[in-house]
Amino acid sequence: MPSLSNIFWLGTKELRSLVRDPVLLALIAWGFSLNVYLQAASTTQELNNGAIAVVDEDHSALSRRIVAAFLPPYWKPPQIIAERDILPDLDQGKFTFILDIPPNFQRDALGGRNPGIQLNIDATAMVQAGLGSGYAQQIIDMEIANFVSRNEGTFLSRSQNVPASPATLAVRIAFNPNDTTSWFTSVMGIVNNVNLLAIILAGAAIVREREHGTMDHLLVMPVTPFEIAMSKIWANGLVITVAAGLSLEILVRWLLGIPIVGSVPLFMAGAVLYLFFATSVGIFLGTVARSMPQLGLLFILVAYPLMMLSGSNTPLESMNPLLRTVMEASPSTHFVSFAQEILFHGAGIDVVWWRFLAVTLIGGMFCGLALLRFRAASAQTG
Repeated sequence: MPSLSNIFWLGTKELRSLVRDPVLLALIAWGFSLNVYLQAASTTQELNNGAIAVVDEDHSALSRRIVAAFLPPYWKPPQIIAERDILPDLDQGKFTFILDIPPNFQRDALGGRNPGIQLNIDATAMVQAGLGSGYAQQIIDMEIANFVSRNEGTFLSRSQNVPASPATLAVRIAFNPNDTTSWFTSVMGIVNNVNLLAIILAGAAIVREREHGTMDHLLVMPVTPFEIAMSKIWANGLVITVAAGLSLEILVRWLLGIPIVGSVPLFMAGAVLYLFFATSVGIFLGTVARSMPQLGLLFILVAYPLMMLSGSNTPLESMNPLLRTVMEASPSTHFVSFAQEILFHGAGIDVVWWRFLAVTLIGGMFCGLALLRFRAASAQTG
C-alpha cells in the first residue's frame, strides 16, 4: 500500500509538471483537435468536385447530353473550351479532366462505327484521376447506350451491337454506405495520436527530469525506480485517455457529425490497456535518449513505423507476408484492429476479447522490459 501511495503522489507531481509545460499542452490540444479535424475535412479518397472541361467538336444532341451528365457533387459544372487550350489548361492546373468529343461523333455512334472519345487527365491529382477516369467511362458509356437505343432501360454494348450480360452486380456497402473518407480518417487520426502522443509524453517526462536535474532528487527519495516509472505511465496515460475520449465525443460525433455505432466505453477500456505499451515505449526511449533532440529522432524511427504498419493507413492484407507476420506481434496492430471493429462494426467484448488479451500480454512484456531498462539507467545515474 505505501508503494501505491508513492505511485499516486508521484503521478500527481507528473500532472503538475505537464500543466506547467505549455509546449506539450499545445501539442496534446492540437493533436486531438485541429489535427484530427484537418485529417477528416481535407483528406478524401472519393471523387468530389472534379474540375472538368469539354472540347465539343461535334455540337450534337449526344455531345450535349454527355456534357450535361457530369453533375455535382462528383463534378464541377463542365466548362467548354477550345481544342488549343487543352495542353495549356492542363499545364496550369485549371482542370483535372478535359474531355475531347471529336467531329461527327453522334453520326458515327448511330452508325455503329464505335467512334473514339479522348479524356485527358492530370494524373498529379492521383485520387481524383484514378476514380474520375472510371466514373467518366461509366457516364459516357451509359449516355451513348441510352441515346443509341432510344430506351433508358436498355443497355447496348458499344463494341458489340448485342445486349449486355443480363447479370447485374448488386453492391451493398456496409458500415459506411456512402464510402465517406472522413468517417475513417477522423477515427484513425485519434487512434494514431493515442499511439504517437503517449510515446512522446512518457519519453519527454524522463528526459525532462534528467535535463532539469530532478531525477537525482527522485532517486535519493524513499521511492523505487518502479514507482517512478509507474507514476509516469498512469499520469501520461490518463491525460491521453481523457483527450482521446473528448476528441471522439466532441469533435468526431458532435462537430463532424460522424456516427459511432460501437461502444465508446469499450474502446476506451482497450485504449487504456494499449497505453501501458505505448507509454512503456516512451519510457524505454527516454532512458536511451540523453536530450530532447535525441528523443525526437528516436521517436521518428520507432513511433512512425508502428503507426504506418499497424493497419491504420494500409490494410495488413496489402503488406508483404513477412512484414505482416512481424506486425501481428505488435500491440499497435491489435489496437487499430479492435478500434475499427468496435467503433465501425459495433463489435462487443465477445469479438475483441482476444485482441484485448494480446495487447495486455505483449504490452505487459514490453512494459516489464522498459521497467528493467529504467531501473538499470537509474542505477547508473545514482
